[in-house]
Amino acid sequence: MNARIAPEMSDLAAGFSAHVVRWAAHRGAAPDALAVLKVAAQRVSLATAQGSVCIPLAAMAEQLENKSAVELRKALLASRIVSEPDSQVMLPLVLDTANRLYLRRYFDYERRFATQLARRAASLNQQPLQLRLDEKPDSQRTAVDLAMRRRLAIISGGPGTGKTTTVALLLARILEENPQARIALAAPTGKAAARLLDTLRERTAGLPEKVRARLPAEAHTIHRLLGVTSGPGRFRHDGAKPLALDVLVVDEASMLDLSLAVHLIEAVPEGARLVLLGDKDQLAAVEAGSIFAELAARDGSRLADCVVWLSESYRFPPSSGIGRLAADINVGEPDRALGWMTHDANASVTWIDDAGGETGVATRNCILQGYDAYVDAVRKDCDDKAAVFRAFDSFRVLCAVRESPRGVRALNGLLARHVRTSLDHPLDPGGRSLWYPGRAVMVVRNDYVLGIFNGDTGICLP
Repeated sequence: MNARIAPEMSDLAAGFSAHVVRWAAHRGAAPDALAVLKVAAQRVSLATAQGSVCIPLAAMAEQLENKSAVELRKALLASRIVSEPDSQVMLPLVLDTANRLYLRRYFDYERRFATQLARRAASLNQQPLQLRLDEKPDSQRTAVDLAMRRRLAIISGGPGTGKTTTVALLLARILEENPQARIALAAPTGKAAARLLDTLRERTAGLPEKVRARLPAEAHTIHRLLGVTSGPGRFRHDGAKPLALDVLVVDEASMLDLSLAVHLIEAVPEGARLVLLGDKDQLAAVEAGSIFAELAARDGSRLADCVVWLSESYRFPPSSGIGRLAADINVGEPDRALGWMTHDANASVTWIDDAGGETGVATRNCILQGYDAYVDAVRKDCDDKAAVFRAFDSFRVLCAVRESPRGVRALNGLLARHVRTSLDHPLDPGGRSLWYPGRAVMVVRNDYVLGIFNGDTGICLP
C-alpha cells in the first residue's frame, strides 16, 4: 500500500469499506466474510485513488492471514456484495475469473472499452504492407499504412520521434482519397490541443494548398469535443448521438483515464478512424486507468496489429546527453545516468552537485539566469507579444514536488521576486498586489466562456 496516499483518500476508502460491510451484514453475510470484505473494499477503493481500476486478491493476502486466493474468493462471493462478471445481480464489487477485484463502475467501463476496441481493431483494407527487403524499415510510413488499413491506430513514441509528422502524412493520404473527410483534433488539455494544432501546421507547410485547406482549423479538449453537460459525467455526444467526423486524432493519449476513454471511443462513429498518439513511458492519467500504456505495451496482445512504436528520435539522438538521460530513465538506471553526468562533459546536460535541503547558490543562479532573456524581452518592448512569449518559452524549471524548499511553490516565489525586482516596472502597483507586468500565469481550470483551458499559459502585460 502506498504510504503517500492523501488522508482524504484514506478516509474515503475507509468510509466506503464501512458502508459495504454494513450493507453485507444487513443482507446476512457471515462474520468471516465481513472481515475479508472490509479489507478488500478498502484496498480496491485505495487502488482507484492510485490510478488502478482493480486489485488482485493476492495483493491483500498479507492483511488477511495469508489466506489463499481461493479462500478469499469464496469469502468475498459469500459476502453478498461481490458478484461475478456474468451475474444478473448488480452489486457494488465485481470479482473476475482472474481473481481481480473491481468497483462495479470501473469493471463496466473496462468491459465497454474492450468491446469497442475489439470492434474497431478490424481491418478496413486487408492489403499487406509493401516493404522491399533491401530498404530500411520506415516506422512512420508503417504507422501511416496501418492507420489507412484500420479504424484504430495506436502510435507510441517519445519526444522527437515524429508522431505529429506521421499524423501529417496520414491526414494527407486520407484527404487525397477523400477530400471531403471530416477530421477532428483533440487532446486531454487545452495546452496539448493548441500544441498539436501548431505543430501540425508546421509539419504540413509543404503540402499542396488544396490539402492544407481541408485540414482542421482548430483543436479541442476532449471535454469540449464531447460537449460537457450539467449532468455529472455526461456529454452531449455518446453512442446514441455520435460525433460528426470521419477521422479523430487524439494527442497525449497517455493522459486518458478509463472513464474519459470510454466516453470518447463510444462517441466516435462506427466507421470512423481513431488515431491515438502518445508516449507509453510518460504522462500517465491522473484518474484511474492508464489505458494508453496498456494498449501500447509490447506484449503481443490482440491489438498488436494496431500498434506502431516510433523509437528513432529526430530531436535527441541516442548519443546526445538528453537522449542518453532519457534512455537511462526509461530502463530504470539512475546510477548509470548519475555516473556519466558527473564525469562526462556534455553540451545538453549539466549536472549541478547540490544535495542540500535548500537550493544552493549555483542552482539558484542557473535558474535565475535562465529567465534573463525573458526579463530583457519584457523590458525592451512589451508590445511585441510574440517575442515575449518566445523568450518565456525558451526556458523552464521542472520540479519533482510541490512543497519543500525545492518545490514548485518555493521556486515560483523565488522567480516572481526576481522578475519583479529586475523589471522594476513603473506600472507595478507594488505592495501586496499579486499582479505586475511580466507575471506569468497558468490556467488550472477550464473556462469555456472565456475560451481558456487547463494548462494554458499567459503573461500579464501593460
